Amino acid sequence: MSSSEVQVRLAIDAMGGDNGPQEVVDGLAAAIDDSSSGVQYILVGDEGELAPLVKGHASLSQGTVSIHHASQVIGMDEKPVASLKSKKDSSLVKALELVKENEADAMLSCGNTGSLMAGGIIKLRTLEGIDRPALGTIWPGTKRYFVLLDAGANPEAKSIHLLHNAILGANYARVSLGIDQPRVGLLSIGTEESKGNELIQESHHLLKQMRGLLDYQGLLEGFQMFENQVDVVVCDGFVGNIVLKTCESLCKMIGSFLDEELRRNTLRKTGALLSKGAFKGLKERINPEHLGGAPLLGLRKPVVKAHGSSNRYQIQGAIRITLDAVRKDMIGRILADAREASELLLPVELAVGANG
Repeated sequence: MSSSEVQVRLAIDAMGGDNGPQEVVDGLAAAIDDSSSGVQYILVGDEGELAPLVKGHASLSQGTVSIHHASQVIGMDEKPVASLKSKKDSSLVKALELVKENEADAMLSCGNTGSLMAGGIIKLRTLEGIDRPALGTIWPGTKRYFVLLDAGANPEAKSIHLLHNAILGANYARVSLGIDQPRVGLLSIGTEESKGNELIQESHHLLKQMRGLLDYQGLLEGFQMFENQVDVVVCDGFVGNIVLKTCESLCKMIGSFLDEELRRNTLRKTGALLSKGAFKGLKERINPEHLGGAPLLGLRKPVVKAHGSSNRYQIQGAIRITLDAVRKDMIGRILADAREASELLLPVELAVGANG
């Protein structure tokens, strides 16, 4: 592929995650087979391990894939800042550096979440007008998927950070879910104006000033998230991470209970066999593999975190999300919205200063 044909350059940390480079390479092959023309993929990792895997796929030997050697791997349980300092030749760090040096347009990793977030902030920096990055996640609703953020990047947020989360989430919903005017809600303990702590009250006040920029619907209770009353659920990283892990645990528990009940006798086993298609469809709705990546929103370049245990289909989905972020200029849209938000907030800040 000539340089004039390359539209997107994607750096992939091939060594991060629980399943090793095999699933990453297989997922990349599936993404290319699914039509990803105009993309140059850079696999970052141990060339000795990656080269044979790449040769095993005909679609990866047509000039669309290159290998950037990295001799180290950051483990999933290593401390973020310490790992970045001690493993400067790791696949995660080298992939980030490719993006920083403008040798790649975006990055994807299944590796250590903390190291990816810390490295992204240190090496790529946040966008002008965005103070802290947020981790965006896609959830199933009764009618369609929705975005929740922050899922854990910033557990000690201020009201301005939640406003930024709303901007980040709205733009992510446009790119990943194809919603032109996403409805935004602020997660609280009640929908009444007086409900919520000081952070929620201040954030609610700021978000109401953004109704020309955001389709802000107001406060939202936890049980309303899945009813598709909004397309973007905004919260701080502390609350979002608890919600995420609680729901994941609840789904696993219900699945375990269901499995036990279906195996209790022959009649139930027969019924389960006949309902195999329905169970497969339910699994896809709850955990859609085609939406396998969570972007670290607010950085100057797209960085997407796939689950550590991602399989090839989830890798394929994460690649699609990362490419969409570049092709649809998500970063440019976020930057424009952040600037408009600053302009809308200026009269409010001046009024507060005058009254103070």
